[in-house]
Amino acid sequence: MRFAWILLTWLALTSTAAALDNVIVLVRHAEKVDDSHDAELSETGRARAEVLAGLLKDMKIDTIYSSDYIRTRDTAGPLAEALGLELELYDPGDLEAVATKLRAAEGRILVVGHSNTTPRLVGLIGGEPGTDIAVDEYDRLYIVVTGSGAPVTSLLRFSP
Repeated sequence: MRFAWILLTWLALTSTAAALDNVIVLVRHAEKVDDSHDAELSETGRARAEVLAGLLKDMKIDTIYSSDYIRTRDTAGPLAEALGLELELYDPGDLEAVATKLRAAEGRILVVGHSNTTPRLVGLIGGEPGTDIAVDEYDRLYIVVTGSGAPVTSLLRFSP
């Protein structure tokens, strides 16, 4: 957790990071109450969403994307509220279009998705997706930095 804070603070504050075209943070939604189609976050999930907001609030996020599910919107919600940003909804069924938009964007971006979309989206924007996300895994935080060179991916873990 401390390392994640240090890396995110470095990205937020260094002039090198400020000159980068794009810093994209991607996470899976936090823990949900059940396996229903549009489940809400559990108490642990709400705590994880608050931790995520705390980690990213000083990173100067410009845009927050979320799929249109309660669990993803509520994972992104605390940060959006803290920064005064509106969530921009995306279609997780059309990741190619989302990736095209992200590759063309500039600034600091958070994308909240799902276990079956987040690693795939990381790969589509040029990052290293790693292994599949397990059904009970909620702590991955990808940071994909793009600029004039090849994208650089950092994979961190965070917990409530």
